[in-house]
This record gives sequence, C-alpha cells and structure tokens, in this order.
Amino acid sequence: MDFRIGDDERELADGVRAMVAGRLPLEHVRAAEGAERAIAADDWAALGETGVFALTLPEPAGTGLGLADAVVVFEELGRALVPGPLVGTFLAANAGVVEGAAEGRAQVGLFCGGPGPILVEHLASLDGLLVLPAYDRGSTPRLLAPPPDAAGATRVGAPLDPLTPLWHLESLPAGEPVADAGARMMRDGSLLTAALQVGHAVEVLDLAVAYAKERHQFGQPIGAFQAVKHICADMLVRAEVARAGVQAAACLAEAPDVAASEAEAAGCTAADMVDRAVMGAKLLADEAALANARAAIQVHGGMGFTWEVPLHLHLKRARVLATSFGTGAELAAAVSVFA
Repeated sequence: MDFRIGDDERELADGVRAMVAGRLPLEHVRAAEGAERAIAADDWAALGETGVFALTLPEPAGTGLGLADAVVVFEELGRALVPGPLVGTFLAANAGVVEGAAEGRAQVGLFCGGPGPILVEHLASLDGLLVLPAYDRGSTPRLLAPPPDAAGATRVGAPLDPLTPLWHLESLPAGEPVADAGARMMRDGSLLTAALQVGHAVEVLDLAVAYAKERHQFGQPIGAFQAVKHICADMLVRAEVARAGVQAAACLAEAPDVAASEAEAAGCTAADMVDRAVMGAKLLADEAALANARAAIQVHGGMGFTWEVPLHLHLKRARVLATSFGTGAELAAAVSVFA
C-alpha cells in the first residue's frame, strides 16, 4: 500500500488552495471575527460548488474520490483557517441525511457528546445537527433537523476561537437515528478533523520559517541561530509525522484487504486495525497542531502574541478541534489497548 502524495493529489491541493486564496483570503475570513455567523452563505456555497463536501460521493452526485483525497483537501482548509461546520457537513452529505449539504446549500453541525455542558458550534448557521454520543464507535448517531433554535440557547460571549461561535444548551432533543453510520462517521470525522489539524501544523511552520528569514538581529536573520533552527526543525518533524499518519490511516481505511492482512498478523480484527490507525493519526495531528502553534509564537517573539499575527487563531482553532472525536487522554488510552 502506497500512501505517498502523488501528482494528482498535489494538483488537487493546489486547486483547493487557489480557490480558498481567491474566495476566502485571511483578511476576508477575519472580517467575521466575533460574529454569530463565521462564514457567509455564498462563501459556503462556493465550497460546495468546488466539491468539498461531496468528495467521496460517487459521480454524478459527487467527485468520486476517496478518503485519502479528502484528507488532502481538508488539510488545505485547515491551513487557510476556513471556518464553519466543515466536518459535520461532509459527514451529513456522505450519509445523504440533509438535503443540500453536498452542494453547500446547508450547514450541518456536529456535537460529540460526553460529560460536561452541551456546547454547540455555529448554531445560528445550522440546518441540521449530528449528535455522536461520547467517544463510542459503536453508537448510533442522531440527526436533529431542524437543529435547536439559537434564540433559545445562550450564546457564549467570548469563545476560545473568535471564528467558532458557540452556544450553550440545557438539553438536546432526541432526534432521528442515523442507522448503520456510527463507525463510519467516527472514522471519517476523526480523519478529517486530524487533516484540519495537520493544516494548522504546516501553516504555522511556514509562518515561523518565513519570519525567521526576514527578522534580523545582531546583523543576521534569526533563522541563522541554532536555537531557532532547532525549533523549526522540530516543527517540521511533528508536521510530517502527523501528515504521514493521517494519510496512512486514510489509505488503510480504504483498503480492507490490507487491513485484514495486517489484522491477522497482529491478532486483531480489521476494524480494530483501522481504529488504531485513525485514533493514532488524530492523536499525532492534535499534538502537532498545538505544539507547532506554540513554537511558532516563540519564534515570532513579542510579535507572536499580538492579535494581528494569525498564530493565535491557529492555536485556538487547534485547541477547539482537539476536543472533537476524543481528547488526547481518551485517544492515548484507546490506542494503548491495542499495544
């Protein structure tokens, strides 16, 4: 099984990057900071027209690509800080449970349940809400369509990520079960969230390297200093290891014969083998995104702590994504079972 990026995947990434740069440049995205709708309907429709939410649907409804291609696309979305319920809409589109999700005419949120308060992202923009009870791959997802009314919920005044508006609800209605989709939604949602995290890890690395080249001190770029070189080298290693883990897990999920062969050698089931790869990839990606964002802020020095430099947005979004589909402690405990 070859999980290396080829020319087709590079062209796909370049195309998505060009679309996002033209339609959703950073200054356009940041104009919605603090708003209750993080992305305009026409911008969301542009993502749908590009095929972001229908990547793995068969033609003519979708583009007929695989999960390995989807993680390449979502990495680019993470790099560009594209806001909105990207993963939930993708899952709803591929399950065919919300009309218009695949085309970008609907936004579908995602709530991974568990202990603690009920916090729902982007509630004012949603046409549906997928509920996955806690971190349980055997659970049955529920669909709330329409979702709870934002007017009846309490909006969080200062969410961690200013581009991820948040509402607190006292309870959620029962909703309709989405049959035979629990394991797939957990798998795909985990991988796409991990791909977003890889995008954050790679982008902050690029920002740090660019700054280290242009910022001069003692008559030379700070990138010439060994301490800064080591920080950037560590960032590169974390990003590449996470990227390889995510791409390998996506390829394994699409190759049941390979998963079965590896499972036989490991003495477990093929589903367990895929679960281990996916959870490990998510764990690596979360760690890379968070550690790289902190390191990039360190490379920038005092500039790294300012609101104008977007590093804090990558760090905050990475922290938000790290709470979906299992926290670091939950993922590490789950992966350890397979050791």
